[in-house]
Amino acid sequence: MSMVFCRGCAKEIHSTATACPQCGAPQAFQPTRALSAGIPETGNPYLEVLKKYTVFTGRASRREYWMFILINLGIAILLGIIDALLGAKGFISNAYSLAMFVPSIAAAIRRMHDTNRSGWWILLPIVNIVFLAQDSQPGDNRFGPNPKGIN
Repeated sequence: MSMVFCRGCAKEIHSTATACPQCGAPQAFQPTRALSAGIPETGNPYLEVLKKYTVFTGRASRREYWMFILINLGIAILLGIIDALLGAKGFISNAYSLAMFVPSIAAAIRRMHDTNRSGWWILLPIVNIVFLAQDSQPGDNRFGPNPKGIN
């Protein structure tokens, strides 16, 4: 059962509803749009973030951000094991971490934008985790269209 937000009152309603049962607002949902102009979506959150390597504008969905973090963590652990087996003294995993630094910051800033907050919030250690875990702001905000395609 897929839920979306009403265009009129922002209450959660079923995705197939043609009108909101609470406020009566018509619901004309658009298909999901690309997050950044000219960058097609692949469906793979890890590749989506890498395609937008230095894009600090726009919005990133909660799924895109956290799946990137999860896949990134898995790759880092795997490379750490390979480093230990080869006796590379952490060279491979450190090179990967350095390469992923900028895309991780860019994805975190876009995720903050998705909750309608400035990217500077990622500098606050505890607060940023709470904001990164929050759901998207329904509809368009000052940072662009909703990555879920919900208006």
